[in-house]
Amino acid sequence: MEKVISIQDKKYPRLLKKINDAPEKLFYKGEWDTEIFKNCLAVVGSRRMTISGKRAAELLAGEAAAQGITIVSGFMYGIDAIAHRAALNAGGRTIAVMPCGIDLIHPEYQEELYNDILKNKGLIISEYEGDFQPELWTYPRRNRIVAGLSQAVLVVEAGIKSGSLITANWAKKFKRKIFAAPGPIFSSVSKGTNQLIKDGAGIATESKDVVDYYRESAVFSSRFIPSRQSGRDPYASQKIQRSRSQNSFSSLENKILEQLQREPMEIDSLARNLGVSISQLGTLLSVMEVKGLVLQEGGKYHNK
Repeated sequence: MEKVISIQDKKYPRLLKKINDAPEKLFYKGEWDTEIFKNCLAVVGSRRMTISGKRAAELLAGEAAAQGITIVSGFMYGIDAIAHRAALNAGGRTIAVMPCGIDLIHPEYQEELYNDILKNKGLIISEYEGDFQPELWTYPRRNRIVAGLSQAVLVVEAGIKSGSLITANWAKKFKRKIFAAPGPIFSSVSKGTNQLIKDGAGIATESKDVVDYYRESAVFSSRFIPSRQSGRDPYASQKIQRSRSQNSFSSLENKILEQLQREPMEIDSLARNLGVSISQLGTLLSVMEVKGLVLQEGGKYHNK
């Protein structure tokens, strides 16, 4: 028997109910808990994400989830999947909105992520029942639910014609807050996000930009998000962890990470900037790759 919530039900998400053309029914998997809908942030972005976009989604979604914000996304590969996974890794909760029938896993190779969402008190929802196949028109329809569930939408990477901008347009229509992570002006997947910023979207360069909006908003639930009145910095543990981590690196490792934080670099340019031999640097970079500190892609090393 399929689990379903109708729009007449008191448990139907309050924000979603307010939009025009709200789904009459929501089919779902997981344990329905109205608390999960109290502080929702939609995180969307390019399927063809860059390494920088991946890191931004991990940081922004993960730290927001750690502060008690539910991460909502569309379960597609790329930024969507990274946002869901970041929420889970932070011990937070996440909602996946599907463009297909509730009995399908789409894309099917993300079955592990699908199951992990359910194991960690998350929800899988759809307005379509059974094994209804996704169509071109179901994706933008899905995006209206992603935006409709959320007090704000964060776009991490998006091209000018990206489906993520459809979600942002729904958010604008529903009078929800829009945030965008800025990107390089020459990157095709940053043109959409940079345009959103030019059009008035909030700039998100750290999770605090987003979390403070929820804390200061009349819609926030103090059960979940640390209050400023406590006198404690809710980001203190993250800052301490990063500081300790950096202190544990060797002097040369720190210099490498500082260089790669500015921009990805080829090994010969990195060696020249640091004044070390390529052979010495190559050995250390291999060790750092094993540690998960850097990765190599396209002939360049990136800070991970």
